Amino acid sequence: MYAVVEDGSKQYLVKAGDVVELDLRNLEPESKIQLERVLLVKKGEQVLIGQPTVAGAKVVATVLGETSEKTHIMKYRRRKNYVRRKGHRQYYTKVRIEEVVAS
Repeated sequence: MYAVVEDGSKQYLVKAGDVVELDLRNLEPESKIQLERVLLVKKGEQVLIGQPTVAGAKVVATVLGETSEKTHIMKYRRRKNYVRRKGHRQYYTKVRIEEVVAS
């Protein structure tokens, strides 16, 4: 059984046991969250497609902690004495999917 969930204008294909990085939220580790915007649920051969969401479906997840990813940007033009370096750190909330609930 898996589901397609929308969170923060992004869509994730999740099933029980998956670890997903969502946009940063101010949550304590080991707390539970519910993702209500479920767009699709597949249970065996049965597929439930929402219009826009599946009624009564939700995904329960446990917060594992926060992670981050550093990105480096460099611009360079040869023979012009032009070098620009810039960095960006994006923070995420790491969650483990516990179950997909579909009514």
